[in-house]
Amino acid sequence: MFREDFPILKTKLIYFDNAATTLKPKTVIDAVSDYYTNYSSNSGRANYDIAIKTDKMITETRKKIADFINAKEDEIVFTSGATASLNMVIWGYLYQHLKEGDEILTTKAEHSSLLAPLIEMAKLKNIKIKYIELDKNNHFDLNNFKKTITNKTKAVCLAMSTNLVGDVRPIKEIIEIAKTKNIVNIIDTAQSIGRNNIDVLELDVDFMAFSGHKMFGPTGVGVLFGKEVMLKGVKPQNYGGGMALEIDEHDNVIYKKVPYLLEGGTLPIASIIGLSKAIDQIKKVSPKDIKKIEEELTSYLLKRLKEIPEVYVYNSNTQTGIVAFNYENIFAEDLAYYLSKQNIAIRAGNHCVKKIFDLYQINNVCRISLSFYNTKKEIDALIKALKNTKIKEDIIF
Repeated sequence: MFREDFPILKTKLIYFDNAATTLKPKTVIDAVSDYYTNYSSNSGRANYDIAIKTDKMITETRKKIADFINAKEDEIVFTSGATASLNMVIWGYLYQHLKEGDEILTTKAEHSSLLAPLIEMAKLKNIKIKYIELDKNNHFDLNNFKKTITNKTKAVCLAMSTNLVGDVRPIKEIIEIAKTKNIVNIIDTAQSIGRNNIDVLELDVDFMAFSGHKMFGPTGVGVLFGKEVMLKGVKPQNYGGGMALEIDEHDNVIYKKVPYLLEGGTLPIASIIGLSKAIDQIKKVSPKDIKKIEEELTSYLLKRLKEIPEVYVYNSNTQTGIVAFNYENIFAEDLAYYLSKQNIAIRAGNHCVKKIFDLYQINNVCRISLSFYNTKKEIDALIKALKNTKIKEDIIF
């Protein structure tokens, strides 16, 4: 179902690395090609026809994204990806508003795109990062969250769903608790957008970050959502063309309002246009059905992996399409290389979640991450490869 929309799936590739990046439908590919072929021009720079069309496409995409998450157009900032979005809010908002001795809550299961800038910012400001204790499955624990809050807690920074453990956090409840304490929330939805119906108004999100390439769109584009009142408190981290209205003889700069204030320089135009078509693809299938298909496939995968005694699954209670595992006495990267020779693409390593391995007490792990275009037949091919009685002989060390 819908596999025909993705040209690369016409090859023999079995792609199980969707948490790293999703495949791209033909509509996205064609939209990017159409821009470069037929109206390649900069945005906000000219009054000729193709430039006007470029501006129109960017405006339409901004509106489409706003509608997709139930936000206002002026609350959508285009960035180069979730990493840039998180850095923008961490350095542009938290660094500007928090003071020495304040506390930020997060967990050890977060991606480095969130933890790394958070840690560096906290060092400079002498702010304390407190890690909310996870439960026995390394899932988020709401009670532990409540216990970790103090009168010094000023922000909570979390992923809606994680890229290795595969838990889905109770974001609505987390935010409700945070709001009673005037705690700012920053939500990373890189692994959730497109697989869940996200309503920022209903959830009462302050800031939210995601990438286009993890939701069937191009690389090089991301979004920072921020409540309008919150975005106005973000100090730009990138100054350049497109954000300034006037610079007078005394070097006084008059800047545009948000979101344009935060979009200095040339935008990733082709990727923004492609992202518009990615949202159309998600709507074509529907987030509800995408989630349902992924859940069914994950259940089938876990059932089949149990047939192999040498395979140990670290997150058998996963709530997404992400399954982390290792094969007894085979290094994770070697197993991934072996599977690649069977045209099966998985990821191996630490998956940019450095601190979670303190809890798992391992260094590397194989990760399968499913999407709605995967099939049970593909999972069967994976199991067949893992059941190969000569698997260790076939792996070249």
